This record gives sequence, structure tokens and C-alpha cells, in this order.
Amino acid sequence: MTAEITSKMALYAAFSEKQPLPAIETLENFDFEQVEQDKYRPWKPTYNITMAIEKDTASNLISIDATYADYIKARAAIVRDFPTQSHGYTAAGIDSIYEIYTYLTETYLPTRYPAIFTLTQTHLHNAITQLSLPLFSSSAPHDPATLLRLLAETVVEDIFLLKQDAAAADGSSGAHRLVAFVCCAPSGFDPAEKLGLVLRDIHAPVPAYDKIGASMERFFARIEVGKNVKRTNWSVTTHGNFFDVALNHVKGDAKVPEDQDIDCSRAYARIERQTLSRLPQTRAVMFSFKTYLYPLCDIKAEGLGPQLADSIEGLKKGNAPGMWRYKGAVRWGKSVCEYLRA
Repeated sequence: MTAEITSKMALYAAFSEKQPLPAIETLENFDFEQVEQDKYRPWKPTYNITMAIEKDTASNLISIDATYADYIKARAAIVRDFPTQSHGYTAAGIDSIYEIYTYLTETYLPTRYPAIFTLTQTHLHNAITQLSLPLFSSSAPHDPATLLRLLAETVVEDIFLLKQDAAAADGSSGAHRLVAFVCCAPSGFDPAEKLGLVLRDIHAPVPAYDKIGASMERFFARIEVGKNVKRTNWSVTTHGNFFDVALNHVKGDAKVPEDQDIDCSRAYARIERQTLSRLPQTRAVMFSFKTYLYPLCDIKAEGLGPQLADSIEGLKKGNAPGMWRYKGAVRWGKSVCEYLRA
């Protein structure tokens, strides 16, 4: 064990009991197989880049539904096949990894879902996957990468941990920097390339991000423990892969064939339910999201095809017209809109 990790362990132990944790509502007699996957349909005819934040509760941090077993199986394969891209950390993120691992395994999961997660003196047992996670307070491995992998095999939400830099010499607030992540569903970006970057650099490829960048920094600084917030993000993909580090987005001046003939039977509406929360001990901000893939044929069967088509074309309107290209609609937009309206 490195001196760096030993130091972080001591730091975490020193303050791990000082801050109160948010209250969690218990779901008694929870039968995950009877819980349908949520349906998010966040489409509007004109796309404007905004934060679009709504209040949420600490109880809703982690979701479980009938897709859980298959989803976790896919995530386990991703962290195995893409170890450097699916999880990573900097030295500044080690104590926050310890904190979120401890919170989820020893408090949140057994409190929220006692029918699934049971505690022993040394482990948290998952009745669905039969995986037993060692508790950090007893025998857990203190290798941060191992803890991130165990989280990927236990919860379906991807997790990004950010810490605020120290204030600048002129007194201005420091930026928020990515210090750790576990991400099995990146959409068009490599999470490992974002590690160590601040928000403005993480979002550098995003059209018109400058319209909300300063507001995001201020909002991150104000997030309070237990005052979680949520938002949604959407796109369309021409494949059903959760893990995609290149195809879904068109970046910069990259040359791509336009108006491609798309097999819409294999295309999906890809929705992220995103949450922001603060860890009480290390004060890290946790950005987490669950990715949903809805076949376009299902959207069409619901009678929502024209609505989604309007929203796709609306990417060219509003305050961020570059989204039409960035989200890849320059490739598939014409074909998909024709399918949705047929």
C-alpha cells in the first residue's frame, strides 16, 4: 500500500463520523422484478442549452428496477474489458472514493433496499448478483480502483467525483475538477481523458457551453448535503451499446457523411437521468447518471414519433445550433425523422 493511500485512509478515518448523513426512505418488501423501467421523454421543439435543474431527494440517488440484473452484468463486462476507460482517479480523489464506497455499502443500499442488500459485520451481500462487497470499515481492499470496480458491479449509476480548487490569488473561486470516476456508459467521450480537468475543459467540445459554464461553477459551489438535484439529457444513437467513447458525438471539424441511410430498427433514444449531490465528509460533488436506451420503435408505438422528430430538428434552433452536429444528427437526423413521422 502506498504512502499516498495510507495518508488518505488516515484522513478519511479522522473525519468520517463528524458530518450527519441525509435521511433515506426505506423501500420495504421491494420486488425489483415488478418495477418497470422509468420512461423519460424530455423532448421540446426547440433546444436551448440550460442547466434545467429540478429538486430531488437523497433517497432517489440509486435506482433499481426489472432491468437491474442484466444492466449489472453488462457493467461488469465493461469494467473488465475497458479497465482504464471505465474507472480512474487522481490522488486528490482517493478519500472521496473511500467516502462514497462506505456510504453506499454501509448506509444507503442496505437502508434503501433491505430486501436486496443485507449487512454482516464484514460484508454487504447482494441477493440479486450474489456478490458480497467487503466493508471499508472492516476488511475492504483499500485500492481505490478495486473499490470503483466493485461499485460498477453493484449500482447502475455512473459516478463522477469533483473537488473545488483553492481560490485564486485574486480571490476568485476555484474551479471544480474531476478527481475520480466510474463510468460504464460514456456517450461519445473517453472518461479517462477528462480526469484531472475542470468543468470548462471537460465540456470544451460542447457547443455554447460558455452560456452556462459560469453558472454551473457557482451552482456546484452551492450544493448542500442532502439537497440533491436532477436533470435529463437526451440524444439518439444508431446502436444499442451503453459504452461508446467515439461514435455518438461529432467533434470539432471532423468530416462525417451527412444524411446517412439509417436502420432505425436498431436505433435508440438515449436518455440520461443525471443527479448532483454533495458528500458530507470530503465535500466532493458527485455527478451521477443512469443511462436509458429506448428503441425508436417503442417511441413510435407510443405515438411520440412526431414529437421526437420535432425535437431532433429543434437541435438546429435555439441558443446552441451546433448541437445538431455535435449530437450526430447531421448523420442520422433526416433518416430518423422520416421514420418517426411515417
